[in-house]
Amino acid sequence: MNNVNHNQPIAQTAGAYETVSAIIAPIDQLNILSKVEVAKLLDSSQSGLYKLFRSCALAVLNTGNDTDNGKELLERYKDFDISIVQEERGIKLAVKNAPGNAFVDGKMIRGISEHLFTVLRDVIYNNDELSRNPKFNVGTSEGITDAVFHMLRNANLMKPGLDPNLVVCWGGHSINRIEYDYTKEVGYQLGLRGLDICTGCGPGAMKGPMKGATIGHAKQRITTGRYIGITEPGIIAAEAPNPIVNQLTIMPDIEKRLEAFVRLGHGIIVFPGGAGTAEEILYILGLLLHPDNKNIPFPLIFTGPETSAEYFARIDKFIGDTLGAEAQAHYKIIVNDPATVAQEMKDGIRKVREFRKHSDDAYYFNWQLKISPDLQQTFVPSHENMRNLELHKNQPVNQLAANLRRAFSGIVAGNVKEEGILAIEKHGHFELHGDYEIMHPVDELLESFARQSRMKLPGREYIPCYKVIK
Repeated sequence: MNNVNHNQPIAQTAGAYETVSAIIAPIDQLNILSKVEVAKLLDSSQSGLYKLFRSCALAVLNTGNDTDNGKELLERYKDFDISIVQEERGIKLAVKNAPGNAFVDGKMIRGISEHLFTVLRDVIYNNDELSRNPKFNVGTSEGITDAVFHMLRNANLMKPGLDPNLVVCWGGHSINRIEYDYTKEVGYQLGLRGLDICTGCGPGAMKGPMKGATIGHAKQRITTGRYIGITEPGIIAAEAPNPIVNQLTIMPDIEKRLEAFVRLGHGIIVFPGGAGTAEEILYILGLLLHPDNKNIPFPLIFTGPETSAEYFARIDKFIGDTLGAEAQAHYKIIVNDPATVAQEMKDGIRKVREFRKHSDDAYYFNWQLKISPDLQQTFVPSHENMRNLELHKNQPVNQLAANLRRAFSGIVAGNVKEEGILAIEKHGHFELHGDYEIMHPVDELLESFARQSRMKLPGREYIPCYKVIK
């Protein structure tokens, strides 16, 4: 079907923001929904499924706007509504009081329309095929990995016929212009070498590599470039999909999102960022520090412009102070050299290909990585759970990395996620307790993020959601 608004769109104003109401048809074939599935989405009593669908849809429609606060977004468009219109030939979506920037000349922007129906696909699949399906035992490590595999397959993100070429790029949504331009240059160098990009799908360091890669692909006449975005419901409002993403999936939670990155990708590049980037770094280090992963190649590069040299020196020192030299040995830091970053990544992915071929592992899904339960089980960042985190050195280093990852995950929730912001408003700051030799580096790192405006979008005041108890 074509992207047609069968009813004449109605533009109006909600406060200072223009809104539009329209009926949208899917661009590509969407699996036909049963009447039961439609009813579940329309019935807000079904475990909050409609509320989840509405909030994710609003975030997608808000692509390009200036908020990174999920609660603020919902309040800004409190009259927004979305419903499914079921017809004999399929379904359409009726949107009411949607952000006006999602439309051009009365028609929804094609990429936003695609992402909107992706939200519908993933919310339904997770609810019906995973959460309620007894064959997926998400209480076990193997069951969680199986669920991640099926979600990625349902989103058509795995390509069995391709050699390894997918680079995961992590970094902050709140970065300065120099850093953003650098991420574009790295993406350009990756694109020239035929490498595809996967990010958290948002702005900043998640958009720049994709934007650069499109130019590199165009110069090489590559028309099949993949720009994959992987997000989750709690973070999508802060990191709405950028316009370049051409394949999107919404994982059920942050842990499955992180696992999707490392199962799908063949190497990781980390750009400057804030608490969310620190969480991602601690996740991959906790994984690579597991004894069972000792011999599995997985290229990991930290990079940024010359102005970011101090940032990465501080990150490196934090890792050394908390996790030690063993963790530092798992990554390379390359400053202000996009071509070398791309060359190193291509060489690293070549080793991944050789290893997978020799071990008869799939190119499209990293089955061999051992991910321990403390990196897979959903962490709910309540005040009690944050206070009770084991932040001390009297534990295996991969477990300490996992617990530090949870601490930073909670801070991300308190910064930008609706439920985290509401919890902070009701109960006050999250408290982090632990040994001084761990908590002092944590406090120093977080303070540096705040000073450098890495916790919020530029120009927006940051109010800490945490207290570090030394």
